Amino acid sequence: MPANAPDAPDAPGKPGKPDKNAAPPLPQPLRVPVADSHTHLDMQSGTVEDALARAASVGVTTVVQVGCDLAGSRWAAETAAAYESVHATVALHPNEAPRIVHGDPDGWSRQGARAPGGDAALDEALAEIDRLAALPQVKGVGETGLDHFRTGPEGKEAQERSFRAHIEIAKRHGKALVIHDRDAHADVLRVLKEEGAPERTVFHCYSGDAEMAEICAAAGYYMSFAGNVTFKNAQNLRDALAVAPLELVLVETDAPFLTPAPYRGRPNAPYLVPVTVRAMAAVRGVDEDTLAAALGANTARAFGY
Repeated sequence: MPANAPDAPDAPGKPGKPDKNAAPPLPQPLRVPVADSHTHLDMQSGTVEDALARAASVGVTTVVQVGCDLAGSRWAAETAAAYESVHATVALHPNEAPRIVHGDPDGWSRQGARAPGGDAALDEALAEIDRLAALPQVKGVGETGLDHFRTGPEGKEAQERSFRAHIEIAKRHGKALVIHDRDAHADVLRVLKEEGAPERTVFHCYSGDAEMAEICAAAGYYMSFAGNVTFKNAQNLRDALAVAPLELVLVETDAPFLTPAPYRGRPNAPYLVPVTVRAMAAVRGVDEDTLAAALGANTARAFGY
């Protein structure tokens, strides 16, 4: 899920005008195939088959399905086992950890279990993530990290404990670590340094500036850019993209969130990756084929498939 808040849908279309809530049209296909390095097929309308077919028709031939809680992580693992073009990651989202610890009835219990709360409940949930992370179709542990926007001071301890546990799980299983970082740059970098980051670490929906991009580059962290790199008010992201080493850059949708301009506010899906790729190529000053080739190779290397 996005490091920046998802956009509210546009108002319903007026008579005689296109419906702004309708799915955007298929973009011109890419000539060189790429991967959507971070998507949530379980939150999108339609079938998995349809989503994958539309994506493949425009050159998006691989997707990484990301888990955010126990139910979503199990679904990600099952879906990746069923579809060759899908790889899974599993995790408790940073905002999920405090819900589990505090026994929030809108949190863990929606997965069919009573939410008893406490550290023991978090340990039990982490044990299930650990079990799922061992599966061969699971290529990453995430999205994990820290979110200081939605979770107040009372939840920071649970978030950080969960984040550290996910780092350990990723390293032990040799899987990529996928990071959600919202309003928590310094603390995320601190925890990674204290714990020792896994060999392959991905900042999903990169939300830092150029200075942070240089720090990530020095550490060998991948930076994945989403549709918000196309937003008018996101110059910091374009500045970061401009200085990030090409071999550490990924592209994602974070669908159904963060639909790229000019479709901002409408439903997002993996087939819209080409829109973001072309915007990224313009920022980098390279042709789209060169960028697409790098993005495809980088994603395969980052997730080890």
